[in-house]
Amino acid sequence: MFTENSGRANGTWFDREGNLIACADLNNSLVKFTPSGELIVVYDKGYGGVHLNGPNDLWQDMKGGIYFTDPYFHRDYWEAGHKQEQDIQAVYYLKPSGELVRVIEDLRVPNGITGTPDGKYLFVADMLGRATWKYTINADGSLGNKTLFAPSGSDGLTIDARGNIYLTAGRVLIYNPEGEKIGEIALPEAPTNVCFGGKKRNVLFITAGTSVFTLKMKVKGVE
Repeated sequence: MFTENSGRANGTWFDREGNLIACADLNNSLVKFTPSGELIVVYDKGYGGVHLNGPNDLWQDMKGGIYFTDPYFHRDYWEAGHKQEQDIQAVYYLKPSGELVRVIEDLRVPNGITGTPDGKYLFVADMLGRATWKYTINADGSLGNKTLFAPSGSDGLTIDARGNIYLTAGRVLIYNPEGEKIGEIALPEAPTNVCFGGKKRNVLFITAGTSVFTLKMKVKGVE
């Protein structure tokens, strides 16, 4: 076991130092775990003077900034009386300086998120809107050129070395960089998240309601 004190971690990302950054919605925060399992709070100040809805998934850019989705899914482990205090369910960018800014305000329930390794594009899934959107990442971290990438929402997203995007929506859906569906993976349970791992980064790990599935691939995940 890596740690029992996870803060109810959900979406995760390994940084270049080997720390595991996570959306921890127990206290509406972003945290990171050192390789030894120590928990360090990255951000817990909320936005606009009130707590976040519940950070759900994240992606870190080359500068060390963190994009994360903040939908509202009420948790039974929250304290009594906990409610949504943010006016919308948004996407945020935590700048390397520590400043938090909203970068997307027009999605209904933003959830899965990932970006390209060159830092040019960000992909965000809208669960309730049943769409995944592609954005150009500007030099200051803001986003532009919103375009429909796939007509499906997604719980988790990942990307392979060829630029193909993997969505989880009933099954794993695979889209090429142009937004064309090129394949799908059916499972005994509906998938919730997906990522590449293994020593050669050629094993696709897929979480579901009660199971974790693995599939050896002919492609590798991004470095």
